[in-house]
Amino acid sequence: MIENKVVIITGASSGIGKSLAELYISKGWRLVLAARRIERLLEFEKEHPDAKILSVKTDVSVEADCSNLVEKAIEKFGRIDVLINNAGISMRATFDQVDVEVLQRLMDVNYWGTVYCSKFAIPHLEKQNGSLVGVISVGGYIGLPGRTGYSASKFAVRGFLDTIRIEYMKTGLHVLVAAPGFTASEIRKNALTADGTLQGETPRDESKMMSSEECAKRIVRAVDRRRRKIIINFVDGQLVVFVAKLWADLVDRALYRVFAKEPKSPLK
Repeated sequence: MIENKVVIITGASSGIGKSLAELYISKGWRLVLAARRIERLLEFEKEHPDAKILSVKTDVSVEADCSNLVEKAIEKFGRIDVLINNAGISMRATFDQVDVEVLQRLMDVNYWGTVYCSKFAIPHLEKQNGSLVGVISVGGYIGLPGRTGYSASKFAVRGFLDTIRIEYMKTGLHVLVAAPGFTASEIRKNALTADGTLQGETPRDESKMMSSEECAKRIVRAVDRRRRKIIINFVDGQLVVFVAKLWADLVDRALYRVFAKEPKSPLK
């Protein structure tokens, strides 16, 4: 029954992850929420006293934390129907200026976090013919200037999940790769700069972006329909990816101009 189904959402303390949690509560699901900021998750629980929620402090870049997350979910609810690998961080620095440790951090969170959580959850997802979801970015289809580590990690997640889909095609496991375009969230505020410090403020007008609530709706709809992939936004998503297949040089130049116009852009 729907009310017994269980979803794990990483990066659930804000943005798309929090909106996904709200949506699954409205659908009557049981939630396992993961984030480093456990205080935010506990506050979310207080705001939804009638919902069945398990909050687990989790740093997805730590393999043991991901193992613990899945173990706690099974201990509490006995099953996992959907895992949404949503946790992620971004960056803003040119490759010639960025510390290599920043790129490593991006891979640890965005790529290895997805790998670790998937590794431990897949055996349980298989039992339910469940869904494995990776939230990437349009930056997982085309390179974004000033964000080498971010795009590389998102390309890696897409390749990883596309391969998992093939390997598990006879098991009933559903794999979705969801790629939002620009979405209003805290990811730009928490993006890493060249030396690894937090950017602290967004360089873009968040009010003109798709809301995290709308993004979450489209991801959940794609899960329900067992889609393979979804590029969520049109202009800064589907259209850009399509045009890049035909006129890659044109898109490269356009992206450079767009990102170079950002306040305090690292691009010249």
